[in-house]
Amino acid sequence: METIKPIDMELSRRLGGIGEYYFSKKLREIDEMRASGREIINLGIGSPDTPPHPDVIAALAEEASKPGNHAYQPYKGAAVLREAFARWYDERYGVKLDPATEILPLIGSKEGVMHVCMTYLNEGDKVLIPNPGYPTYRSAATIAGGICVDYPLRESNGWMPDFDEIERGGMEGVKMMIVNYPHMPTGAAPKEGLFGRLVDFARRHRILLVHDNPYSFLRNARPESLLAVPGAKEVAIELNSLSKSHSMAGWRIGMIGAARERIDEIIRFKSNMDSGMFYPMQAAAARALSLGDEWYDGLNALYRRREALAYGILDAVGCSYDPSQAGLFVWGRLPEGRGDCYAFTDRILQECGVFLTPGGIFGSEGDRYVRISLCATEETLRRAADKIREAL
Repeated sequence: METIKPIDMELSRRLGGIGEYYFSKKLREIDEMRASGREIINLGIGSPDTPPHPDVIAALAEEASKPGNHAYQPYKGAAVLREAFARWYDERYGVKLDPATEILPLIGSKEGVMHVCMTYLNEGDKVLIPNPGYPTYRSAATIAGGICVDYPLRESNGWMPDFDEIERGGMEGVKMMIVNYPHMPTGAAPKEGLFGRLVDFARRHRILLVHDNPYSFLRNARPESLLAVPGAKEVAIELNSLSKSHSMAGWRIGMIGAARERIDEIIRFKSNMDSGMFYPMQAAAARALSLGDEWYDGLNALYRRREALAYGILDAVGCSYDPSQAGLFVWGRLPEGRGDCYAFTDRILQECGVFLTPGGIFGSEGDRYVRISLCATEETLRRAADKIREAL
């Protein structure tokens, strides 16, 4: 076969400082270890291992079987899904959203982060980014031309923003603040009054507040929306997703809730990026949003059982932790004298055959922590704990 050498091509400047996603690289390493014959248990990525409700799968199959359901769809999403999101927000969060003007379905909320950044950020605009936080916030803001300004979240403050510290750092040039509660990776649920303080902070500084809210129904007794704060839509938009709460990560179904003006502005960008979502998936997602308490209760019972086993793994490696975490992960602090999180997790991987996520990938404030995903069976979590106890 002829050997072809592609021409050299300079990358766009917007990718400067943007490397390959950590998990993409680490999964290759894990695959190589498995190919050599080793048993490796991956407790890194939060991809739900349970399927959606059977009614959701049945709705997808039924709608996909209809000949007329395979055409392009509206850029604003199908009415059936927008109306379902509106009912869900009203029933679950007590928030009224106009399905015609204040809801925008997305191909996953990760897409929404990028859409928001590309819609509002100009070269040099500053964005307040949580540290630790979801790495996509930083990469999306950077690709859009923004300058990331970390606001530290610390265990000593319950992983909540320190507004005084943020203001002391200066607010000149800040255009946007990204927040996420229940917080990933720390599992911190929002303290009472936090959302009100965030809206007030954004209003005083005239910045756009972006709340990423995919974990509110997981191991969390009090699901909340930032949009429930009176006047929030003046300064805030909220992203939500069915990936975790409805075990539909591969479906890529999310949404933005915001004032009509914000939705219209974001559509100006989004409508040039995609041609809508497959209608049968939208109809099935609407069915998912209609599920009752028994769905959420069953899902949380499953994750609570796994949570106890994951805390057992943290015990086995000597980590301390807060037992009242929310979301899809558990977060533990490294024991003193065990090196940084990267050396620690590499040792666990090499010696025990168990992959834990180093907290440092979420920012410098996570350097002394590790994260464990609950997207593994109870048998797998028990096996991981046994392997660690046997090896250490």
